[in-house]
Amino acid sequence: MAKTKHWMGSDPTTCDICEQPLHKVFIDGKTSQGPWGIMCVLCHNIHGAGLGTGRGQKYKKTDTTWTKIEG
Repeated sequence: MAKTKHWMGSDPTTCDICEQPLHKVFIDGKTSQGPWGIMCVLCHNIHGAGLGTGRGQKYKKTDTTWTKIEG
């Protein structure tokens, strides 16, 4: 059984690209331009380099923590 992984950084509040509030899901990922950032799903769909090792991880808010759900 795979171990559940949680976000260990400070609680993300806004997308680094569009600066809109993050509510239930965010992606910590590489952009197609190179730098990494915290992104909302829409910005990741436009600017993200995908999910997986070296590309990005998707997190979902569960109670008081962010749980990794993909990547």
